[in-house]
Amino acid sequence: MPDVIHLLPDSVANQIAAGEVIQRPASALKEMLENAIDAGALAITVIIRDAGRTLLQVIDDGCGMSETDARMSFERHSTSKISAARDLFAIRTLGFRGEALASIAAVAQVEMKTKRLEDELGTLLEIEGSRVRSQTPCTCPAGTSVAVKNLFFNVPARRNFLKSDHAETRHLLEEFQRVALIHHDIAFTYYNNNALVFQLDKSSLKSRITGILGHHYNERLVPVSEKTEIVTIGGFISKPQYARKTRGEQYFFVNKRYIRQAYLHHAVEAAYQELIPKEAYATYFINLEVHPSTIDINIHPTKTEINFQHQQAIYAILRSAVKKALGSHSLSPAIDFDPEQSIKFEPFPESRPVKPPVITINPDYNPFEETTRKQPPSSYPATHGQRQTGEKIKPEHSRQHKNWQALYDFPDTDTLKKILRKKTTDDATQHALVDSDWSYADNKSGDIIFQIKNAYIIANLKSGLLFIDQQAAHQRILFERFMEELTISTEVSQQLLYAQTIRFSPVDTDIIKELLQDIRSMGFQISEFGRNTFLVEGVPAGLKIDDTNEFLEHVLEDYRKGADLAGDKKRRLARSMALHASIKPGLPLTVEEMNNLIDGLFACKVPDVSPDQAPIFFILHYQEIEKRLKNQTDSIHE
Repeated sequence: MPDVIHLLPDSVANQIAAGEVIQRPASALKEMLENAIDAGALAITVIIRDAGRTLLQVIDDGCGMSETDARMSFERHSTSKISAARDLFAIRTLGFRGEALASIAAVAQVEMKTKRLEDELGTLLEIEGSRVRSQTPCTCPAGTSVAVKNLFFNVPARRNFLKSDHAETRHLLEEFQRVALIHHDIAFTYYNNNALVFQLDKSSLKSRITGILGHHYNERLVPVSEKTEIVTIGGFISKPQYARKTRGEQYFFVNKRYIRQAYLHHAVEAAYQELIPKEAYATYFINLEVHPSTIDINIHPTKTEINFQHQQAIYAILRSAVKKALGSHSLSPAIDFDPEQSIKFEPFPESRPVKPPVITINPDYNPFEETTRKQPPSSYPATHGQRQTGEKIKPEHSRQHKNWQALYDFPDTDTLKKILRKKTTDDATQHALVDSDWSYADNKSGDIIFQIKNAYIIANLKSGLLFIDQQAAHQRILFERFMEELTISTEVSQQLLYAQTIRFSPVDTDIIKELLQDIRSMGFQISEFGRNTFLVEGVPAGLKIDDTNEFLEHVLEDYRKGADLAGDKKRRLARSMALHASIKPGLPLTVEEMNNLIDGLFACKVPDVSPDQAPIFFILHYQEIEKRLKNQTDSIHE
């Protein structure tokens, strides 16, 4: 039997490695930006076309490379950052493994121009699918320009798995923001399809945050700072009143490297405990400076996960630092042991006698007798049985309370029953609760409808009792209504008394633009009103939306979670709208509202499950009730 094990060609091995490092255009952009920063760039320009499918270009003014280094940079595991295994625990650069450019060149057509400041000519290198097509001298400014064209041109299966242009553009924006936020000492320019999106000058961290996310963040942020032997913490957190109903801008950096760390996120949440609602999320931009020997960053291909040697200590320090920042700016309750200077009591002089307090009463006062002239009340304690009477006032100034006993008469039992019967059957008082957990009412047809816990509806049928989850039922009704409106574009709206201005992050703005026409079809009157700003003048008719901004944030967050999943865009949007516009548990309903909900549910095409495939109702048959009661009776007599 011949030997079957052999070495893979370099081109195939590079494509396999690219599958781990370069998952989408945003992955390539991240690696290229990190290389530019490691090169010491002070200004970086990013050019995107067709969501990175056609072109991804990063231009920097860094140190540049020689002709030999330019060629070696595309070989696998070629790096200038480390030379021995011990160097892995002393890394202060963003890149170190030497896989980025080799992985990109394996699945794209790459053109690189690079030149050192001391060289007269630069180097032009063209690579396609790991094969070097040409390497020639060229004239170019000092620094490096890397243009990635036709990404995944030789891996059509990977290219077919890319999402829509809007989805891929969002991922590119997110990666750009993660790098640009923390490296505020570098100027960034970002173009998308020849349109200028960002032009960020060198600035402070707070200015960089407001430059990317909007100037309204200027008043929302609070600085956080703490320095210990283990970790140095710096950055900004949001004030509690600006907590969002969805996971908004939450960024952790370790030595200026973006990471995802649920454990540290929990520390921030713990610091905000009891300051923000349960389902709200704070915004934060926090950088942790630790010694490289105490972390391991070589545990994930994209380097977004890190192991900490002093994880528990960092958790406690981070939590305390956030609480301290909130307390220092009077954003959290604190105990102040310093006396209030405006309230100061001088001690009594020693020569002043101390008099006990005296309570004065009039033991002869009777509200139901003729009013007498006011007499000086006697001092308490008065002599037992002492009475002081005064001179009667003239009749024209007197007032007598007659028939005062009628104030304390109670209706008889029959009258009480009539009052209670009227109270429970009157449609105008259907919210009168016989018990705090359930309400009862008769509808006009004589059927009985209950509402339990203000969350479930029970109605009697010929065969048994119908139990309905009111929230799930309303979600199904709204979902089918929104799907119909998206199909026929009815645009039924109710005008707002005052138009609302809503601001979004650049990523959310891109989602809104993608869904704008569909959102209008559902009844929202919404239009662009400047950069990352929209004007809402109307909402879907019949919906009770207390906060339009909060509602749209919920919809965007829910839509974003499903953006990478297969499925119809309109269906995902209708599901998100129905989920957040439906009535919530705890809302009492009148008989008319309960009947309308039941009628609307059973008029749906799929009345038995919610848009999330959760059951909406079930029927408890009378035979089952009788059977259970009989079994209970038999067990008692045994």
